[in-house]
Amino acid sequence: MIPAQFEYAAPSSLEEALSLLCKNKDDAKLLAGGHSLLPMMKLRLAQPGLLIDLGKVTGLSYVREKDGGLAIGAMTTYQTLEHDPLVASYFPVLAEAAGVVGDVQVRNRGTIGGASAHADPAADLPAVLIALEASFTATNGRRERSVPADRFFKDAFLTPLSETEILTEITVPALSKGSGAVYHKLPNLASRFAVVGVAAVVTLDGQGLCERVRIGVTGAGPNATRAKTAERYLEGKEPTEKNLAAAAQRATKGIELQADYHGSEEYREAMTRVFTQRALAEAVSRAG
Repeated sequence: MIPAQFEYAAPSSLEEALSLLCKNKDDAKLLAGGHSLLPMMKLRLAQPGLLIDLGKVTGLSYVREKDGGLAIGAMTTYQTLEHDPLVASYFPVLAEAAGVVGDVQVRNRGTIGGASAHADPAADLPAVLIALEASFTATNGRRERSVPADRFFKDAFLTPLSETEILTEITVPALSKGSGAVYHKLPNLASRFAVVGVAAVVTLDGQGLCERVRIGVTGAGPNATRAKTAERYLEGKEPTEKNLAAAAQRATKGIELQADYHGSEEYREAMTRVFTQRALAEAVSRAG
């Protein structure tokens, strides 16, 4: 299949990219890896008049320490996240999750910013970034703003980014002492997208109780989201098998469960609960 005709630009600076985007805001798309956008263009589901390739923009691919946590440039690839020593040291769960995205080709080209801005309902990293309480920094050239991860993924393929904004950085705050984090998913065997994926971060206090719990869920509904009811149930309690199971039963509350040929609503509800319990149990084990 062949995309509709389009113009192509490869700016070398963020300022140039923003200028092109502003001038063509009704007819432009940003290319930040292309593994999602290009197939959509071939299917004529997306028909931009101008494709703005961010691959040559300097200063958007990096991993560095920031305020005790990490700052990650939006054009940083999955492959970098998987193998970067800072990511492995600060957030092993992020490295592990990047390593189960797609295949080698996808991980070498796909970027954390491109995947986040695309907001595919079955993408892996959104759940992890929600559980890690990351924030997203975007700019339109005149002002810069930050959006928390749990308010960034609004609906299927929908984020708060305006048509003249570019996502530039993802900031992940340091985990508290006594924290464990993990991501588990039920993958689609063909695409490796998550039929259901659950990221869990659990912080234990000095008495071994769950002081803080964060759970990110992807694949089950139209967007990645926090399982707040399950979090609240477990906080302050001992992480026994019974309590973890009870929390997992609450993981789908508030999620508009989706059905497709990969699974019914009932199947996704059951799998969300199963994978939430597994993720919580391993997060507790890592915290201890």
